[in-house]
Amino acid sequence: MDRRKFVVSAGTLSLASMVYGSESLAQSTQKKRIGIVGLDSSHAIAFTKELNANIENDGYKGYQVVAAYPMGSPGIPLNAQRIPKFTEDIKKLGVEVVSSLEKLLKKVDLVLLETNDGNKHLEQAEIILKAKKPLFIDKPIANSYEDALKIFELSDKYKTPIFSTSSLRYISGIGEIDKKTVLGADVYSPAYTEPSHKDLYWYGIHGVEMLFTLLGPECLSVQTQHFEDFDIYTGEWANGKVGTLRGIRKGADGFGGTVFMQDKVVQLGSFQGYNPLLKQIVSFFETGVIPVKQEETLAICKFIDAAYQSKIDGGIKVLLNN
Repeated sequence: MDRRKFVVSAGTLSLASMVYGSESLAQSTQKKRIGIVGLDSSHAIAFTKELNANIENDGYKGYQVVAAYPMGSPGIPLNAQRIPKFTEDIKKLGVEVVSSLEKLLKKVDLVLLETNDGNKHLEQAEIILKAKKPLFIDKPIANSYEDALKIFELSDKYKTPIFSTSSLRYISGIGEIDKKTVLGADVYSPAYTEPSHKDLYWYGIHGVEMLFTLLGPECLSVQTQHFEDFDIYTGEWANGKVGTLRGIRKGADGFGGTVFMQDKVVQLGSFQGYNPLLKQIVSFFETGVIPVKQEETLAICKFIDAAYQSKIDGGIKVLLNN
C-alpha cells in the first residue's frame, strides 16, 4: 500500500474524511493547533520558536504550537537537565504546559512527538493515533524495527497518518540531485551514543537518513567497523550501489558528504536549519501527503538494527532481509 496519500477504498476516502469525519478538506485545514509531546529535545523549542514567530509565513500557513506535555524520559541524564529548562523556555513562548498527554490531546488538532527516547514512542503514538491526531514523530521513530512496524500498523488501524524523518534529509544540495543517476555516497555525521538505544538511533540516524535519501530503501546489507572515537558503516544497495557513513564521536564534526554520480561528483552543502523540515511537516498536516514513505522509514530501522548487530558480532556483514 502506498501511504503517501493515505487513502483507502480505491481512493474514495480521503485523509480529510478519515481524520475529520464529514468535514471538507477546506474546513479541516482550519485546524491548526499543534501540540508537542516531550520537552527533552532541543527540537521542541526550536520548532516552536520558528512556527510561532512566523505565523504569517506562507510556508507555515498559520500553524502554531499552543500546548506541550513535557514528560519524555527524565531517566536519561541529559534529559533530566533539559526537561525543567525547556518547560520554562516554552512557557515564555506563550505555550500552555499541561500535566498529561490526555489533556494535551483535548487542546490540539495535530501532534509533534519530540521526546528523544525512541523506546517510548510506540506507547505514546498509540494514545495519539487512537485520538485521531495526525502525527509527526521526530527521529528516531523507535528503537527497533519491530516497534516502528507496530506504529505504522496502529496508523492503519486508527486511520490516522504519520511520518518520521530527520531534518538532514533536506541538507543543502541533496534536493537538486537526480537520485536515478547516483552510484554511491560517502557521508558523515556526529554519532554520539546513549546506552538506552542501539547506536545509530540516538544521533547517527541523521547520517543514515542522508544515505537513504540518496540511495533509496533497497539496502541489502551493512557492515560496521567499530573504533573508540568513530564508526564506519558500509551498506550495499541494489544495483551495485555502495554507501558509507562515518559516525563521529570525537574531534571536529558536522554533516556532509560526497555523492558519486554517472556524470559528476557532488559535494553536499551544509545543514540548513529546521525550516525545510517544518515546511514538509506543515504540508503533511495541510494535505495528508506523506513526504517519506513507510517502506523507507522501515528500511532505515532495519539498517540500524543490522548495523548494531554487526558491531556486536565483531564487524561481520549482516543481511537486512534475514
